[in-house]
Amino acid sequence: MAASAASRELFTEAVRAVLHSWPVLQIAVDNGFGGVFGQQKADWMVDVVQQYFHDNADLQRGEVEDFLADLMDQEFDTVVDDASLPQVCDSLIQAFLQWQQGALQQLKHTIDTLAQKKSQRAKVTAPPTHSDEGSGDETQVMECEPSSPSVSSIDPPPPPPPPPRPRDEEPGWTVVRKKK
Repeated sequence: MAASAASRELFTEAVRAVLHSWPVLQIAVDNGFGGVFGQQKADWMVDVVQQYFHDNADLQRGEVEDFLADLMDQEFDTVVDDASLPQVCDSLIQAFLQWQQGALQQLKHTIDTLAQKKSQRAKVTAPPTHSDEGSGDETQVMECEPSSPSVSSIDPPPPPPPPPRPRDEEPGWTVVRKKK
C-alpha cells in the first residue's frame, strides 16, 4: 500500500478533483445553499471524505453514497436525486483503489481528466413558479445540465433570490434532479 505523505496528498487531490467537478456540489456552492461559507464547506468536504476512506477499510459504494448524501443534506440542505451520486462514489472508490495499489501515474491521469471536467460548469434552470405559493411545501426542485462553452460574452442576469421565509419555519431541502 502506498503510504507516503506525498502519495496521500495525491489521493487528497483526487478527492478534490472528483468533488469539485460534481455539478451538484457546484450548484450548491454557487447558489449559496451552504450559506456564506459554502466554498469553505466544499473544501472541508475534501478533507472529510479522504479521511473517511483512510479510516474505513473496504468501503462499499452504498456506504460512500450514504456518507456523501448525509454531508450534502447537513451542510448544503440538499438532497441529491439526479443519479450523479453513484458516479461520484465510483470515481472516489476508483481513485482510492489506484492510490492503495500504488498506481500513482494512473491516479495523476484521473486527476487531470477530472480537472478538465471541472472547467465545464453546470448550468442551472429553475422550474416555472406556480401561482399557489401558499402550499406550505418548501422543497425546491432544480434541474441541471452540463453547460457548453458560451459563444456570447454577455451572460444573462442571475435569477432573483427566493423570498425570505418566516423565522418560525424549518428550513427545507433543495432537490437536484437530472433533466430528462
